[in-house]
Amino acid sequence: MSVKLYWEDFEQGAVAVYGPRLVTREEIVAFAAEFDPQPMHLDEVAARATMLGGLGASGWHMCCLFMRIIADGFVLNSSSMGGPGVEETRWLAPLRPGTQVRVRSKVIETRASKSRPEMGLVKFEHLLVDDADAPLMSLTTTQMFARRQRDVAA
Repeated sequence: MSVKLYWEDFEQGAVAVYGPRLVTREEIVAFAAEFDPQPMHLDEVAARATMLGGLGASGWHMCCLFMRIIADGFVLNSSSMGGPGVEETRWLAPLRPGTQVRVRSKVIETRASKSRPEMGLVKFEHLLVDDADAPLMSLTTTQMFARRQRDVAA
């Protein structure tokens, strides 16, 4: 039986790693063809002439991979109530075909909701990293989680 994570289970400074997931050329090209058909995401020859210097995944593809990895890693086993948005997303390096990616998530702040005592907020700094632990993308997000003790005052 899985343990469901609540707001109280996230401690400031805690770091967790989720994944890995292998990203293939076929996956990169298929995503780009459907959602971001720029040459650097579709064709190796054309991509060499771009600032990426070779085929790389769309930044939006990286965001989708990130979401899948954290969904499988902890979100689907939590009391997640969604999030109010993404504070910052930065694409730091190209994601190349054949790379195995992971997500490293650090809790940078937790706070109980002042207006909704049944809920708490967790601010994360997430990094999508490659096989060598080099950062490919960073995201700063806040996520809402149900509190284990719903009758606790904020």
